[in-house]
Amino acid sequence: MRIAVASENEMVTGHFGHCINFNIYDAEEKQIVKSESIPNPGHRPGFLPNFLNDIGVNVVISGGMGGGAIDIFNEKSIEVITGATGHARTAAEQYLMGMLESTGSVCHEHQHHDECGE
Repeated sequence: MRIAVASENEMVTGHFGHCINFNIYDAEEKQIVKSESIPNPGHRPGFLPNFLNDIGVNVVISGGMGGGAIDIFNEKSIEVITGATGHARTAAEQYLMGMLESTGSVCHEHQHHDECGE
């Protein structure tokens, strides 16, 4: 399983598309066996979900995310967890333990201004 956490360095970001980097965690038997950080290659409509799909991501974790990105992930059978906060690795570990559930936080404004999840 491959988990991508939209991040600002080591912390979960509030908005998926504007993250600084993605912390990528490869897991086997509910344990993280490999981790890497890749820079956000750029925010363009529809690009990031396809990019993450192409590198084999199965789950995406973020604070908030736009509905368009969620729709693309759903089409590709990639699980979306929104409403996450805190340390990226901790969020991935909580997901693996079944302790992290999506709040359904959807960003409705492209520049969001603290409106994600409203």
